[in-house]
Amino acid sequence: MNIRKLVDNIKPTFEKGGKLGFLHSTFDAFESFAFVPNTVTKKGSHVRDCVDLKRIMIVVVVALLPAFCFGVYNIGYQHSLAVGADMGFWQMVWYGFLKILPLYLVSYIVGLGIEFISAQINGHEVNEGYLVSGMIIPLIMPVDVPLWTLALAVAFAVIIGKEVFGGTGMNIWNPALIARAFLFFSYPSKMSGDEVWVSVGKNDALVDGFTGATPLAQATSGDLGYSFMDMFIGLIPGSVGETSTIAILIGAIILIWTGVASWKIMLSGVVGALAVGFLGNAFAAEGSYLALPAWNHLVMGGFAFGIVFMATDPVTSAQTETGKWIYGFLVGALAIVVRLFNPGYPEGMMLAILLMNTFAPLIDYYVVNANINRRLKRATK
Repeated sequence: MNIRKLVDNIKPTFEKGGKLGFLHSTFDAFESFAFVPNTVTKKGSHVRDCVDLKRIMIVVVVALLPAFCFGVYNIGYQHSLAVGADMGFWQMVWYGFLKILPLYLVSYIVGLGIEFISAQINGHEVNEGYLVSGMIIPLIMPVDVPLWTLALAVAFAVIIGKEVFGGTGMNIWNPALIARAFLFFSYPSKMSGDEVWVSVGKNDALVDGFTGATPLAQATSGDLGYSFMDMFIGLIPGSVGETSTIAILIGAIILIWTGVASWKIMLSGVVGALAVGFLGNAFAAEGSYLALPAWNHLVMGGFAFGIVFMATDPVTSAQTETGKWIYGFLVGALAIVVRLFNPGYPEGMMLAILLMNTFAPLIDYYVVNANINRRLKRATK
């Protein structure tokens, strides 16, 4: 408790009117991150719970750790395959860690820096939402993305994607996806093609026949070189945290068990993807992309990661229970529609989630109105 006493002793200095009162928001952010807020209710009815927004965000970070750990290993594994190096397990892990560390440093330094500056200027508390966004952004990027472009993407996501709307809880779109969309449309050469998904140095010579193509890229060309199990385990080229469906499922279990994320969105998203996938199978010519087994779409690209960690974002997804079923189904269905019928962009998940983020309030509006009308009809009978 010595740390608690130390914090209490210096706290008046950072209160309004104190010598360092202008840093009140910064001090409050560190205090509430380290300790449960000591505010108490004084009158009226209140919901009393020790779980605040910061604790919920920490649960999401913990759920992301399996995907992060596997991604670190897969970076080294793919590098080893690409250059024909005989690397051991811990060599691959160390290589992957050194590659992803700069991405996280840029993500948190730039993102939290803007958050703290915004909080100081506006005199409000530091938003906790970036704890998760800062963790997700490097996981949905190519491992060798230039750091300066990542910094631009993070700044754009925090300022334009969140702060202009009022901060965490007020944003319309998922900030992490805004960062990815910014890079995809502004610097497409850094976010597409076969060469960006595997970490290869300028002086490294590739093994003959190695391309670095992702399963989605191979599927669109009519030659899927990976089995379902390969993609399910995740030892394939791709974004850092999106390749292993097993690791993502572990995170999904954590989120569902703690009640942080909606299982309805996850389940309905899978149903929507399978519905469009099976529809494509029914009308596909033999050997075409449409003939790809519908269940393969669930373990390809960023579908699993997106439906678990980004489509379920409680701020940008539907809020009503019926709306969550509709929202999730449309996210899954639209992602596969984009994959199958837009060969210029084989992923689809990013655009599907951002589009449904836009329409989530409209879905809730009609769900609420429908409920009100049903109640009115019952009342007038």
